[in-house]
Amino acid sequence: AVDFSHWGGPVYRSCGTTPTTGYELLNQGGWRTTGTGHDGPAFICRIGYSGHQGGKQYPTSQQEDCVLTPPASAYWSYWHADPGENTWEYSQLGAMSYRPRPGSVDLWIFGGTNIEGTKGRPTVTPDQLRAHNSRPVGGDPAPKPEPKPDPVRTSQRPADGDQAPPPSEEPSEKPSEKPSKPASSSASATPSPSPSASVTTGAAVAAPEKRTKVVDAAPAADAEHDSGSIVPVAATAGLVVVIGGAAVFAAKRRRREQ
Repeated sequence: AVDFSHWGGPVYRSCGTTPTTGYELLNQGGWRTTGTGHDGPAFICRIGYSGHQGGKQYPTSQQEDCVLTPPASAYWSYWHADPGENTWEYSQLGAMSYRPRPGSVDLWIFGGTNIEGTKGRPTVTPDQLRAHNSRPVGGDPAPKPEPKPDPVRTSQRPADGDQAPPPSEEPSEKPSEKPSKPASSSASATPSPSPSASVTTGAAVAAPEKRTKVVDAAPAADAEHDSGSIVPVAATAGLVVVIGGAAVFAAKRRRREQ
């Protein structure tokens, strides 16, 4: 799922049925990304979708030139929720290194996370994005978490494909209300019979700060590459045959006249 709400857009979700990397999931079915000149394609600097604003990638080149690594206050952050979980965990791996588990959910949101933990968290829950919903559910507030420490960011910018520095510690408290378990499949991969251990730390419950519209992505078909028509080739071949035949006929006629 990709959250375009920073620019007034919805959260688009789609399902990936083939196990792969987070990067490959984000670059198929009408989705495209752009990396940075400093870090290469592994650091996701821009994201675009063919079904949203004609495939325009955000942030725009006027907002971010994507030459150097974007600041921690304005970049695409990467979040995961393991199978059966309804809390988000901030990814410690880059999209090219992380392989989503069957039944898990991936989410990309633009912005940053401050040290108080009041900004930059997902505004939708994993269950709002999972494929077991008959249709997208937008606007349902998530369970309000108890006050908890926020993952501490450093001034060091990510490198080698990592999206951002890892959080310093696990939160010490859990939400007062335990979210219900999902009933079926994932928004990013095929179902798994049971939850599995997370590869990331720093669990974060979606904050009920605002309503966010969730939309099923219906990507436009990729443009087919025209290999060219055979008509010009056939016409040219026919012309060559005609010219060649005329030349042979003229040569024979000259020999007879001699």
